[in-house]
Amino acid sequence: MNEGDRLWCRGGFPRSFLARTDSDSMEWRRGFIRTFIERDLPQLGIGVASNSLRRFWTMLAHYQGQTWNSSDFARSLVIRQLQPWHANIGKRQVKAPKVYILDSGLLHGLLNLPRQTDVEGHPKAGASWEGFVIEQLATHLRAEPEERFFWATHTGAELDLLVVRGGERRGFEIKRTSSPRVTPSMRSALQDLRLEQLDVIHAGDRTFDLAPRIRAVGLSRLLDDIHPL
Repeated sequence: MNEGDRLWCRGGFPRSFLARTDSDSMEWRRGFIRTFIERDLPQLGIGVASNSLRRFWTMLAHYQGQTWNSSDFARSLVIRQLQPWHANIGKRQVKAPKVYILDSGLLHGLLNLPRQTDVEGHPKAGASWEGFVIEQLATHLRAEPEERFFWATHTGAELDLLVVRGGERRGFEIKRTSSPRVTPSMRSALQDLRLEQLDVIHAGDRTFDLAPRIRAVGLSRLLDDIHPL
């Protein structure tokens, strides 16, 4: 397992990431989740039984990358809400935010996925990788939460991450593949959102052009080929 895949599967907590084995890493994450649910959340004033909270967080893990209609738990430090962007384009657009568990290792702990093969074979593998890459991009770009959005229409066009600062708009689509292709959704986002360029972050190691103003960037090339704001 390379370091990028280890970071995705185990998450960014040092004791999880640096654990000797996948089993040791998962044991630490399970303990962290248990402490968070049984001690930390009650100290935040959430008076819900730990068994109910555990069921809720497991359900939340299954909602990774999907729209969510409640912000009650998003005030916690382990959840990120990605707000929708609305463009004046005469199309019906999604208005509910998306929800992500910030640390991919904790997500995999909640889903009981100790090994990379378990993660790769799970229905939420794509959403997990999407959330992981969004956090890497946001950190590298130094984008504040109020500068980060996703965009989607009710006809199916969407963009995984839109970063807006002043008059600048940076668009990113995320694909868990090493051979990304241009889709009608990408072309729609490029035109409707008036993007100068759209970067497709993929699981390969190369950066190459896909079409005019659409570029594929391997995740391992992110720091070199995508310039911070």
